[in-house]
Amino acid sequence: MRGFAHVDSWVFDLDNTLYPASCRLFDQIDVRMGDFVSRLLGVDHAEAKRRQKDMFYKYGTTLRGLMTEHGIAPDAFLDYVHDIDHSPVPPNRELDAALHALPGRKLIFTNGTVAHAEKVLNRIGITHHFGDIFDIVHSDFIPKPGAEPYRAFIRQTGIRPETSAMFEDIARNLEVPHALGMTTVLVVSPDNSDAQHLNRASGGEDQTHIHHVTGDLPGFLTDLARDFKGRA
Repeated sequence: MRGFAHVDSWVFDLDNTLYPASCRLFDQIDVRMGDFVSRLLGVDHAEAKRRQKDMFYKYGTTLRGLMTEHGIAPDAFLDYVHDIDHSPVPPNRELDAALHALPGRKLIFTNGTVAHAEKVLNRIGITHHFGDIFDIVHSDFIPKPGAEPYRAFIRQTGIRPETSAMFEDIARNLEVPHALGMTTVLVVSPDNSDAQHLNRASGGEDQTHIHHVTGDLPGFLTDLARDFKGRA
C-alpha cells in the first residue's frame, strides 16, 4: 500500500469529506437543488428529485446537467442552492491539530463554490490551514470527475501530483488523481447515501485507484501527523 512519506501537498474535497456527513449539511443543498429543478422544469418535487439525481450521477453535478440539457446560467443556481444554514457543521479541534501537524500545503478542490467553502472551513475552525480553494467557477463549471478540472487545478496551484495526496468521498473522483500519480484516500460514511450509491455502482472500495479508505478523517490524519513527527 502506498504510504505518505513523499507527500508535500494535501488536497481535500469539501462536502461530506472535511465535515462529517452525519451533520446533514448537504441535505439542505440537496433540498434546494430539488426546489430549483422543480420550478425550472415545472414538475412536482418527486419528479424533480428523480431528474436531479439522474443529472448528478450522469454529469458529476446537477448544475452541469442543467447547463448541458437546459442551457441555464450557473450563477443563480449556485447562489440559490448554497443559501443555507451552515451552523450544523461542528468545530473539529482534532482535525485542526492534525492539519497543523502535517507538513506541506493544504488545498481545497470542490465542485461547490469558494463562498460555501469559506463558510464551512470557518465553522470547522480550519480556515487558516488552506491557502488555495479551487472551486467550480475556477474549473469553468466542469465538475469532477472530468479530467480537465484536475489539470486546471494543477496549473493554478502548481502542485506536483506525484507528491500530493487527495481525499474524496466519491470513488470515481479519485480515478484521475490516481492516473496523475497522486496518493488517493476515500472518505466513507454510512450517512453519505449519494456517495455510497455511486461507490457501489463503480466497484466499491477495493478499486485499484483507491489507495486508502477511512471512515474517520481526523483520526486518519492524526495518525499520519504522528508518523511524520516520528520521522522528524
